[in-house]
Amino acid sequence: MQLRYAMTGVAVVLSLAGCQRTAYNDANYSSASAPAPLTAQPVPSVQGGQLPPPSGASQFPAAPTSNAPMAGQGGAMAANGGGLDVTKESLVGSWRVNGSCDMFLTLTNLGSGSRGGTRGCVGELTAMRSWEVSGKQVLLKDVNGNQVGSVYKTADNAFSGQTSSGQSITLSR
Repeated sequence: MQLRYAMTGVAVVLSLAGCQRTAYNDANYSSASAPAPLTAQPVPSVQGGQLPPPSGASQFPAAPTSNAPMAGQGGAMAANGGGLDVTKESLVGSWRVNGSCDMFLTLTNLGSGSRGGTRGCVGELTAMRSWEVSGKQVLLKDVNGNQVGSVYKTADNAFSGQTSSGQSITLSR
């Protein structure tokens, strides 16, 4: 029994030995060991003025041409080569599909196209996982690269076309 008390006493002494208070002693602190303050650096003066106009491109988009198709005529555009010029960069972002669901287009590569997808859509558009621009046409594809639909630009921020089975597609933002 006494051995048990002795062992407990040793354990208490050892545990308390690790609990010593360590205080910062200002007397031992030497200002010579402190880093020197930083020297202020001169700041150049700020200048103001007008920026030059952007070069190469107009700040306003081009007006639609007379052969611009009407919304809902996506199938007819393929036959007559209609549709406005389109770039991948202008498509990136969120689009409202048929006024009822959303399509998201990115520039992240996926197969031969770029990654995309839909939320809340029904029918063939639920399988849409990638897209690519082919001439004036935007091809919508599934994960295997099979075309599920296509659209043409009909106006700024508006596209019209159809799914592979003929369901009408309109994109707007």
